[in-house]
Amino acid sequence: MFKNKNKYERFETTYQQGTVNTKNIIVDKETGINYLFVTSSYCGGLTPLLDENGKPIITLINEK
Repeated sequence: MFKNKNKYERFETTYQQGTVNTKNIIVDKETGINYLFVTSSYCGGLTPLLDENGKPIITLINEK
């Protein structure tokens, strides 16, 4: 269906736990911000991961 898929993927899953009830950490490769994506059956939610000061957790991105 998507044969002309863009070679650049903006988001990368860096951690995955579970099969039916899943927890994923997803990193935006442009901003470095980490997100937590949780699913339970047919429901899900996405939120940025925050540090103890309420600031988003940012992963440093290596530029090539």
